[in-house]
Amino acid sequence: MRSKDRIAYFYDGDVGSVYFGPNHPMKPHRLCMTHHLVLSYDLHKKMEIYRPHKAYPVELAQFHSADYVEFLHRITPDTQHLFSTELAKYNLGEDCPVFDNLFEFCQIYAGGTLDAACRLNNQLCDIAINWAGGLHHAKKCEASGFCYINDLVLGILELLKCHPRVLYIDIDVHHGDGVEEAFYFTDRVMTVSFHKYGDMFFPGTGDAKEIGEREGKFYAINVPLKDGIDDSSFTRLFKTIISKVVETYQPGAIVLQCGADSLAGDRLGCFNLSIDGHAECVRFVKRFNLPLLVTGGGGYTKENVARCWTVETGVLLDTELPEEIPENVYIKYFGPEFSLKIPNGHIENLNSKSYLSTIKMQVLENLRCIQHAPSVQMQEVPPDFYIPDFDEDLQNPDERIDQHTQDKHIQRDDEYYEGDNDNDHQMDLP
Repeated sequence: MRSKDRIAYFYDGDVGSVYFGPNHPMKPHRLCMTHHLVLSYDLHKKMEIYRPHKAYPVELAQFHSADYVEFLHRITPDTQHLFSTELAKYNLGEDCPVFDNLFEFCQIYAGGTLDAACRLNNQLCDIAINWAGGLHHAKKCEASGFCYINDLVLGILELLKCHPRVLYIDIDVHHGDGVEEAFYFTDRVMTVSFHKYGDMFFPGTGDAKEIGEREGKFYAINVPLKDGIDDSSFTRLFKTIISKVVETYQPGAIVLQCGADSLAGDRLGCFNLSIDGHAECVRFVKRFNLPLLVTGGGGYTKENVARCWTVETGVLLDTELPEEIPENVYIKYFGPEFSLKIPNGHIENLNSKSYLSTIKMQVLENLRCIQHAPSVQMQEVPPDFYIPDFDEDLQNPDERIDQHTQDKHIQRDDEYYEGDNDNDHQMDLP
């Protein structure tokens, strides 16, 4: 069993309280459900729990354009009618609506991934978990696919300060296009995405022929799959490809995006994976014993997302969870069985053995084209991001931090764990 301080887990209760709108499939509430399920299994007692800092606009602008960050900061549901040109320019609308506390939501989930990467860089943990992160579609200058800020790109940029090579793995049902695009021209990040491709499925990218360009040629790997893939086909392909990738590329750290929309029965997905099959990928990546940053991602059947990420938290903690879901605030969502299992998918598996074999051979062939563990030109490592301290006494008292903001930095007993407020769960405040 790992010592408790080797796994860091990031959560802020405010992240689950935003609302995308009545008919929108993205329900951040699933993050509260996940967190309370983690608590009900007592997994918090085996990890360090932190509330992430809210990422500063200037941190978000390390990848995103400053004008786009500024726009997200400024726009509100009440003022959006004044910004029709900018809404179109930055792709906000039906898929990526403007809602209350949008920017704070972005700051929290991006802050979690940045803090996770910093703890890994400083060797304060071996594994860092941010289920609120994993929003892999956001682009440098625009929102896309329910994603506004690409926390994964920001986390990878942070890891690159200490690691010459970072491996990104994505098991969301949708192609990890935003992350791939950000690192398409470099060999310092290898992106590997397993996803549904074809039939006009969002985002429409992720063909096996997309392999990177210039210095990044052969450092983007895409595994395009058809409807209905099951546990045995998926995990066999995953293990074959990822073991070869790690052996060839020899990354210093791994970022694993665990989008749960690849599970059977997802509202937007079309795969037949069980939670065990999905979690087997997490278990396999953990065995490499490399610094590991784990995030959430898609997932639109809320109770199954909570089940999946709780099981995977257990996997990362080497803890087998009892099948019967313990009493918790959201227990009614897990009825009538109140079990961790999810029903099998009934989508026909259109991935023939010969199709999967062709994809596998293509990927392994591309891997043979890169030098063994490429010698990356080491750039000067930029310093950790400097955020100035504010002297409260010099601030205009009317502009001082308001009580609501102050209160949010104080840990609530019910948010992190049931029971007494012991000192093992210090909050990591900025």
